[in-house]
Amino acid sequence: MNDTQKPPKRTAGRASGRFTDEERAAMRDRAQELKATARGPRAGKADGEGDVLAKIAEMPDADRVMAERLHAIIKASVPALAPRTWYGMPAYAKDGNVICFFQSAHKFKTRYATLGFSDKANLDDGAMWPTAFALTELTAADEARIAALVQQAVS
Repeated sequence: MNDTQKPPKRTAGRASGRFTDEERAAMRDRAQELKATARGPRAGKADGEGDVLAKIAEMPDADRVMAERLHAIIKASVPALAPRTWYGMPAYAKDGNVICFFQSAHKFKTRYATLGFSDKANLDDGAMWPTAFALTELTAADEARIAALVQQAVS
């Protein structure tokens, strides 16, 4: 090393670019989901609803209540959507493609839960449209809007 070069700095604690514990857990969940799918069609079609309900049951009370309500809204709005887990989160798929998912506030330590839509969702509205919605509570108006969004997403 010459006089103008400096040795690389060592950082204490979490270096940027590393994944959080929550992110690593989500990746492990996704790897397990992919392994189950790779085992064959029967293994991939495991009890998706049971898996989703189990994930919901693990959530803290506030997120659990919201996730249970969302599950009921989505199933009632579009019964053709198949419940499944996706990165360890409750998700709903059409023809094997995730259309929408629920992310607990607790999972990634955020101040709100999220209802998200994948690129497979038909929510296009011009050149720009939302693909995720922050949820702090569910009112009757919110529930109606969610039902309409999910119906549009699969149209």
